[in-house]
Amino acid sequence: MIPDHILNRKGARSLKDIKPEVIEYLNKGLVDTKNLMEWLATDQLALLKIVLKQIDKSEWFDHFEQTVSEQKKPTANSTAKLIGQTFGTLSSNKKIYKILKDHTSDLVRAWSCWAESIHFDDTASLLTAMKPYAADSHFGLREVVIFATKDRLIEDLDKSIKILLPWVKDSDENIRRYAVEAMRPIGVWTKKIPSFQEDPSKGFPLIESLYADPSKYVRDSVGNWLNDSSKSNPEWVTAICKKWGQGSTTKETAYIIKKAMRTINKK
Repeated sequence: MIPDHILNRKGARSLKDIKPEVIEYLNKGLVDTKNLMEWLATDQLALLKIVLKQIDKSEWFDHFEQTVSEQKKPTANSTAKLIGQTFGTLSSNKKIYKILKDHTSDLVRAWSCWAESIHFDDTASLLTAMKPYAADSHFGLREVVIFATKDRLIEDLDKSIKILLPWVKDSDENIRRYAVEAMRPIGVWTKKIPSFQEDPSKGFPLIESLYADPSKYVRDSVGNWLNDSSKSNPEWVTAICKKWGQGSTTKETAYIIKKAMRTINKK
């Protein structure tokens, strides 16, 4: 049993404030990270040793350790990606992936996301495999799945839009948000989509029905999508916001418009 004070903890604001007891639980993969500080504090190689033992593949550890140590500028994110992709190259065993993707630790699930992402050549199969990760309860993993897929979606843009259109009507706010966030014209720490920067109307069908979405998580993404577009097409974004404002007087729509227009209004 995990003690309540561990399960109900708040994420520390700095690395030095994370209690050793919390780090022990994180390194053993017994709990999800609560925030970025806990993600950074987790010893992924220590966690990996435990996971490899769980899947009866302890002999793989030296290979992982060498691969991770060869990074020139290691970060927590690059290490998670590398461990995941190494899993992907070492195995396509569905039983192993079942253990990884259902693991208690969000970091282990992130490894699984990266691992599975390299096994699909076509966009439809990739998105089918990635959908459970996009719906994951952990905010960090929902970002990882964007990193693991966006470049591939851009390469097959028209098909990606077609596949994702039903996702924006999904009952799960996390799925709706992924469909928008993964297709942001600029985004955060991800590749830009030049086609949308030149003509955002190409991607507009992905956000068209979300002008008053009940989820703040989705509204933030829609507002940011439009704000991205405003940097290259301010007149188009202004026109969309005017149309939405005239057609919907809800506070949800007003929230999106304010977020969408923030760069334009600074000028």
